[in-house]
Amino acid sequence: MGDEHYKKQDHLLVAIDCVIFGFDRSGFKVLLIEHDFKSKKEDWSLIGGFVKKNESLDAAAVKITNKITGLRDIYLEQICTLGDVNRDPLERTISVAYYALIDIDSYDEELVKQYNASWFSINEIPDLILDHNKMVDAALKKLRFKASHQPVGFELLPFKFTLPDLQKLYEGIYNTRLDKRNFRRRILSLDVLVKTNEKEKEHSKKGAYLYKFDQEKYKKKVNKGDSLIFKPMSS
Repeated sequence: MGDEHYKKQDHLLVAIDCVIFGFDRSGFKVLLIEHDFKSKKEDWSLIGGFVKKNESLDAAAVKITNKITGLRDIYLEQICTLGDVNRDPLERTISVAYYALIDIDSYDEELVKQYNASWFSINEIPDLILDHNKMVDAALKKLRFKASHQPVGFELLPFKFTLPDLQKLYEGIYNTRLDKRNFRRRILSLDVLVKTNEKEKEHSKKGAYLYKFDQEKYKKKVNKGDSLIFKPMSS
């Protein structure tokens, strides 16, 4: 099969669209970009871009998320590929969707402002352009499954965090209320958290102890074949 066979084929555009999830004390969020199209004002979309000839899909996803957040070493996972013929009215484009998990406190706020981006509560996402709402739904579904048996949720937290913060994160991911006592019992029984002597006192006089996720202890448990269920029970 020679070069001529390839030359006769249709050449399509390949795009990367990234569902960037973040978390702070006000809840679980997704980062969106505001566009000022002539046809519609204030359209919102995911962060995206086209794949270059000399880069892999993963490299393109890293480039796109780095462009708007200033972060490079972040959790990224491919979700799905959308390729309906008419999904993009301007040009036949196949889009590969990824989701990213970042600590909101660590991203570059100035870069986000440059791109007219804003954080939206996961329960207040507006109608997005093209099929981007489908991508968000697919990302949430995949994240919820992954977070039930792997510690990916810790990617959304700072290095040290409180148990109330961790509970609020899981409540945001699963969109449910959790019983405080049951949640603490479940998460501490996994024995993958390290309690520090420090307290977070900004939001209460008494303060809450700060914890760290023990990656090495988690790896040892997985290698031993221990079953770790991170998904909390709803109240």
